[in-house]
Amino acid sequence: MLARPDKAIRERLAKLESHLENENPLLLDAVIRFKKLDRVAYRMGLLKTSESYATRIPWWPLVTVLGTFSAGKSSFINHFLGQQLQLTGNQAVDDKFSVICYSAQQESRVLPGVALDSDPRFPFFNMSAEIDKVSEGEGRRIDAYLQMKTSDSEKVSGKIIIDSPGFDADDQRNEILRLTDHIIDISDLVLVFFDARHPEPGAMHDTLDHLVGDTIRRNDSEKFLYILNQMDTAAREDNPEAVVAAWQRGLAQKGLTAGRFYAIYNEEVAVPIDDETVRKRFESKRDADMADIYDRIHQVEVERSYRIIGALDHIASDIENVVIPKLSSSLNRWMKAVLIADAAVFGAVVVAIAIISQWINLWGLFSLDFSAEPVVSTLKATAIVVAVLSVHFSMRKFIAKRMAGKLETESLAGNIRNAFVRNTRTARSLFHPAPSGWTARSRRILVSVINDASAFVQTMNDRFTNPSGIIEESPQAEMLKVVEGGDKPEAEPARATTKED
Repeated sequence: MLARPDKAIRERLAKLESHLENENPLLLDAVIRFKKLDRVAYRMGLLKTSESYATRIPWWPLVTVLGTFSAGKSSFINHFLGQQLQLTGNQAVDDKFSVICYSAQQESRVLPGVALDSDPRFPFFNMSAEIDKVSEGEGRRIDAYLQMKTSDSEKVSGKIIIDSPGFDADDQRNEILRLTDHIIDISDLVLVFFDARHPEPGAMHDTLDHLVGDTIRRNDSEKFLYILNQMDTAAREDNPEAVVAAWQRGLAQKGLTAGRFYAIYNEEVAVPIDDETVRKRFESKRDADMADIYDRIHQVEVERSYRIIGALDHIASDIENVVIPKLSSSLNRWMKAVLIADAAVFGAVVVAIAIISQWINLWGLFSLDFSAEPVVSTLKATAIVVAVLSVHFSMRKFIAKRMAGKLETESLAGNIRNAFVRNTRTARSLFHPAPSGWTARSRRILVSVINDASAFVQTMNDRFTNPSGIIEESPQAEMLKVVEGGDKPEAEPARATTKED
């Protein structure tokens, strides 16, 4: 029987397709490929019919702004947007995550966290359940953790910006830490702000561990930019470069490599720098760093497209190259364990009967004579078969349960434990040669998806990295104009309004 996604997941994917039809038609084709992978996963037991690979990744480009209290996060966002959207101040002015989204309406609105938690189009869908895993009952207070704000700035069109509460790992609650980690995982770019007015980073041991030490070992560590803000205050120091050097040493001790550290300040609220030579040096450094940071922000749409196509390729490859070998190996070990257990149990029974028969003739109980006693012999045979099968299937189930407990429940390709359990069901033969759902047709689907993912990447490369500068206007290349912003020429002047640009 062909497994089909349930109604809720079909509706969720339909909304996603509706969004992508206008925003990025190339990724609309990617959703179709994810659906193909879903069908393979349903048959294998890697996904439930209430799940989809397409919903496991965020489709909206996300820029997250993290940092310590009073590090200038909100001021930076306001300056980037060109409007006073976020509250600013020296003290903590907001104790929840603000998810900033584009709206054509001039009036900015603040919506409660449930607007994000209950809408499957957003990457915070059902976030309350994740919070409940940390602290039972806290999920009902989702509004205390999240809020949505709308902005009509073209700078946020096509992306989501997340402003976080001031970060202090010592005082932060577990729920906030869990939410922070989740947001970091799904973000395309993470800006980590520190305050240059703090004399030394040494006192921030736990905070630096979480914001730097815990992230530097990630495979996607290149998406983190570490920013020393309020650098204008260091201009009054006898040796302002020493302030930067102290922070660089502190971050380097946590494993931060060179090339992702910036020093900036907001000119609109900066402390006046009287020495013209020092001022020009600071302005030059600030402008160069801000240009680099802004360029990374503007590129997140493109980076998100590559990440999604990359996920499509990785999932298809992992099913064939990781899941199938691991599943086949586990099933082979399970089969051998069951056969050994059967041999041991039934061998022990035979030996026990032989020993006891020295005093009591137990063999007579198992003797069958259908010609003389057809009814009795039939009942004996039935009882023996039922007993043997009961012992066999009990051993199958027991061994499968123990082995399943050691398998992964969550991986890029799905739930390997569920797939294993599906293959050890009572109705399935112990000697079946291939995992359930793994057929020649499944293999052809994976190959097709991998080839399509490669073609998508080549199309994006032709659009963004053609060294000759000659761009062929193929239908797929036209689709990618939406990602680059080519169909929104009015957005470009808006990007040039801030001083840092």
